[in-house]
Amino acid sequence: MMAERDLKRLLSGMRPELLDERYVFTTVEGVEVPAGLRPAATVREPEGLTLVLRQEEADAAGLPYDYVAGWITLRVHSALDAVGLTAAFATELGAHGLSCNVIAGYHHDHLFVAADRAQEAVAVLEDLAARSVHD
Repeated sequence: MMAERDLKRLLSGMRPELLDERYVFTTVEGVEVPAGLRPAATVREPEGLTLVLRQEEADAAGLPYDYVAGWITLRVHSALDAVGLTAAFATELGAHGLSCNVIAGYHHDHLFVAADRAQEAVAVLEDLAARSVHD
């Protein structure tokens, strides 16, 4: 599958998919993932290692967090050098008062939004995609 770069096709083909589980961002000291944890993503920063974990996994490990998120995957295969997709969906979500944390994978963009508004975020993204078909 070829990665898409055309913004109109990226937007119209987003197909946002909400995972059933809740995720949290937490941080640990050092550069290694603690034994027994299986993070969905990690980010190494000078202040520590950020882990994106299922909420129940963080709870079981006693790790602190202050943000519970729903995970939305945009099913369009976006090119890593595509221009404008993140700006477009972030602007649209922001216009509805929805914050968004984004992690780009090789094939897809992954959005983390407040869990209690995740369904609303999916609806906003679906509306943006539908409007992009006609633009």
